[in-house]
Amino acid sequence: MAGTDWSAAHRRRLREVWRSAGWPCHDGIELDLLAAGLLVRHWDTEGRETLRLTDAGITALAATRRRAQAALDAHEALVGRVVRDMQRAGRVAWRGLSLRAPLPDDQGGVQWVMAMPDVYSIRHTTVEAYTEPVAHEIKVSRADLLSDLRRPDKGAAYLALASQCWYVLRRGIAEPDEVPEAYGVMLADEAGLEVARAAPRRALQVPFQAWMALARADAQPAVEIDGQGLLGAPPAEGDP
Repeated sequence: MAGTDWSAAHRRRLREVWRSAGWPCHDGIELDLLAAGLLVRHWDTEGRETLRLTDAGITALAATRRRAQAALDAHEALVGRVVRDMQRAGRVAWRGLSLRAPLPDDQGGVQWVMAMPDVYSIRHTTVEAYTEPVAHEIKVSRADLLSDLRRPDKGAAYLALASQCWYVLRRGIAEPDEVPEAYGVMLADEAGLEVARAAPRRALQVPFQAWMALARADAQPAVEIDGQGLLGAPPAEGDP
């Protein structure tokens, strides 16, 4: 059973038992884990039942942690690559921002939705109309991508905050046409980033509430680029 590909619920229960006193829930998940030898029942001197991880359970939990750490490392490395590319394109970039986006609700009012793009950048310019905010969402696993796509409010929040929105996918986890057409798609591998589908470009300035978040946050340190990169390239013909 050691090679079983356990569900997220099974892995989560192992972590919960490891962190807690191990009080049983007596549900199907625990039944699976007990039958696989990852958990064992224990009774104290007063006959109270608790659960403990076996050596096999600890091994399985450690393997899950290693996989999660590897995915996190790959994600952060790809975030860093996108940040550097944005800076070389003459943009100021932030990572890990929490931004509020106003979205219409069912009653005709406004609901505020939190958006946390992996990379948010604006052009390095003193002209507000030229800032062209761009959001990049980085995905290195298919499960993470599909979870994102099941949350339409999250995508709508990105679109409310950026003139272009991109998904940057580790090559092989999905096809570009699985991502809605409102977003551009880049594919990442050891060779670099490849644009699989350009992001639709809309006229949008940085919303005021986003400016306040940017003012409180630290932009990513600039990479070594030439003076023109620091100033930002001039707008293309036809730009405002």
